[in-house]
Amino acid sequence: MDTTAHTSAAVADRPKTSPSTLASGFAPARTARPAESSEHETPRRLVIVSNRLPYRFEGDGAGGFSFERSVGGLVTGLGPLHEEAGNLWIGWADAAEGLADEGRAALDGALAERACRAVFLDTKDAKRYYEGFSNSAVWPLFHGFPHLARFDKGEWEAYRRVNERFRDAVVAEARSGDVLWVQDYHLMLLPSLLREALPDARIGFFLHIPFPDYETFRMLPWRGEIVRGLLGADLIGFHAYDYVRHFLSSCRRIAGIENASGTLMADGRLVQADAFPLGIDYERYRDAARTPAVRRAAAEFAAEKGHEGCKVMLSVERLDYSKGIPDRLNAYDAFLDRHPEWAGRVVLVLVTVPSRENVGSYRALKKRIDELVGLINGKHSTMDWTPVDYYYRSLPFNQLAGLYVASDVMLVTPLRDGMNLVCKEYLACHDGDGGVLVLSEMAGASSELHEAITVNPFDLEGLVSAMEQALAMPADEQRRRNAPMQHRLARYTSRKWAREFLDAMDETKRRQEGLGARLIGPDSARRMAEAFLAARRRALLLDYDGTLVPFSGEPAHAAPDAQLLALLKTLGTAAGTDVVVVSGRDRGTLESWLGGTPAELVAEHGVWFLDRNRSGWTLEEPLDDAWKDAIRPVLAGFVDRTPGAILEEKDFSLVWHYRMCGQELAERRVIELKNALGELEGSGLALMDGNKVIEIKPNGVGKGHAAHRWFRDPSYGFLLAAGDDRTDEDVFEAAPANAWTVKVGGGPTRARFALRDCREMRALLETLAKTAG
Repeated sequence: MDTTAHTSAAVADRPKTSPSTLASGFAPARTARPAESSEHETPRRLVIVSNRLPYRFEGDGAGGFSFERSVGGLVTGLGPLHEEAGNLWIGWADAAEGLADEGRAALDGALAERACRAVFLDTKDAKRYYEGFSNSAVWPLFHGFPHLARFDKGEWEAYRRVNERFRDAVVAEARSGDVLWVQDYHLMLLPSLLREALPDARIGFFLHIPFPDYETFRMLPWRGEIVRGLLGADLIGFHAYDYVRHFLSSCRRIAGIENASGTLMADGRLVQADAFPLGIDYERYRDAARTPAVRRAAAEFAAEKGHEGCKVMLSVERLDYSKGIPDRLNAYDAFLDRHPEWAGRVVLVLVTVPSRENVGSYRALKKRIDELVGLINGKHSTMDWTPVDYYYRSLPFNQLAGLYVASDVMLVTPLRDGMNLVCKEYLACHDGDGGVLVLSEMAGASSELHEAITVNPFDLEGLVSAMEQALAMPADEQRRRNAPMQHRLARYTSRKWAREFLDAMDETKRRQEGLGARLIGPDSARRMAEAFLAARRRALLLDYDGTLVPFSGEPAHAAPDAQLLALLKTLGTAAGTDVVVVSGRDRGTLESWLGGTPAELVAEHGVWFLDRNRSGWTLEEPLDDAWKDAIRPVLAGFVDRTPGAILEEKDFSLVWHYRMCGQELAERRVIELKNALGELEGSGLALMDGNKVIEIKPNGVGKGHAAHRWFRDPSYGFLLAAGDDRTDEDVFEAAPANAWTVKVGGGPTRARFALRDCREMRALLETLAKTAG
């Protein structure tokens, strides 16, 4: 048995084509390198591309620069990989906007020593790209605050120009075999820009914020460009599966691209979307928490602030409306109102890290937080107790770790968060010990840390109850809850996250290469044309919908155009050439559309035959249609319950179409319908899955059975069978070994070759027609 027979047929990304290539309708098919050859090659270089570089820097006044390693989840996760020899990090040098050319040259040299490459931006574009589109449109929309989003065309155009500037920087540095890993929402157009410039590159993309549901994402005027930009990557990563699901839904609804288990076919190229939850450097926090310096910092904090005898609830967040800081303060105020017994026995340490202070909405948020802290302290304070200990600054690592160690409860209750690593850092600092994590179910981390006390951050009563539960939780229950979370985090570190993503990208490329090897390129097309010309008799068995014409939401709207009719006539009148259209269409439609051509027609997947002499339709074998009376009401009921569904009745089959239905509803209805018709087995009927259709027909009727009429004829020296869906697989399976079998579009197939779409299929037939002429 041919072990490649059940692999997926797809089309690799189309490279730049010459005029002669375009005329013939084929793009060159790239030859996949054998996977086993990789061990003999130079190790691949990783090029990380992000909005910012992993270093903060400033000039020293003497032409030099001082550098400090940035902190944060991205640098923590990718830092170890960046430090490996030969790897490179490309990012915006935002602090260098005022430098003259010689200053930028000096900075380039200093960054090169740290394996970094700076991208310099026009000052106006930088502001519109970063503060504008990235953080005034994408950030609020993707976090579920559409009322705060600003959609400005000028800012969008700046975003596009900056992404193009990043493309130029990457292309200038890229080498053959590099892995290009693009990071986050600032650069969502970059994957497709890189794909156009570097068609064979390994490109990954990771989104570090949530991807919104379709109903929210569709508000973005440039949603289509964003989806297509991301689809330039080979692998698209998200923190949580919910975000993957939302992205896939938008791909279908906006770009019309379906998926199978997260695999999409974009422009004939396989793209994978999957979830990779970002971890932390667990050992760093665990070990730091045990050092004398951090233990001392924790003890000094309690002593200096007069917190002895108080339970400490800690909140550490960057200043942002998505973090839910005011909601947290309101809940704490309500908790103190309802539980006066905790007065003097608990303190909330609120650390708010400055962020985007030049943005008006952030300044307003800072003012609101200040007012709430003042209100709570003014309302509840006593002479020797202040309920909120407020810090508006970033903290050094040891001081932050000390706060984690000193805290009894960690409040992580964002309104929406892509992942949130603070909760993981807290658990690492309490390794093997107690401490209570109160975690928002709206944070990506909640899918991993389900042993925490999870809360709806919009539910004030729920937050109050969670605070009470956390403060009263016994130490043994704290350790019992924490242990599985800590073990999980210790295993799935930031380094493992990065490695798993890169391994998944390698696997995606292997799948692409396996698929792309069977594309019909110039060599295959030439060999096919030579075989066609050499044969005395030829048979071309062609499916109709999805093969000769694109699909239409309304089946009646897929009539052939004049060009297709002329093509079938040219082929059908060529000496020794029989053209057969084998379709699921009913005989009346086929004859009205194609009756004027010399093509033989096969209707209803092999029920009816009409030869080229048009001597009348004949049945392959006697069939009974009495069964339809029992099945028709079932299908009609599903049409009524499924907006967009259509019931089509043919002579000997019933067809339920769901191309125009919403995907989620259609998927549910398909399962229900199959269950409802589950008793067909043994009834002489078969249920057939097609492309967005379910068809019930007599058992034993199929395109493969019908094709035997031509496949068994030894006088044919050339056989071509082409189709696009599950019904055509029977034809491919029945075809003799020397037949040219062609799958149009992506998906698993038994065909030997593949083409991307109807346009390429028509181009192939045009080539054969010219050969025949």
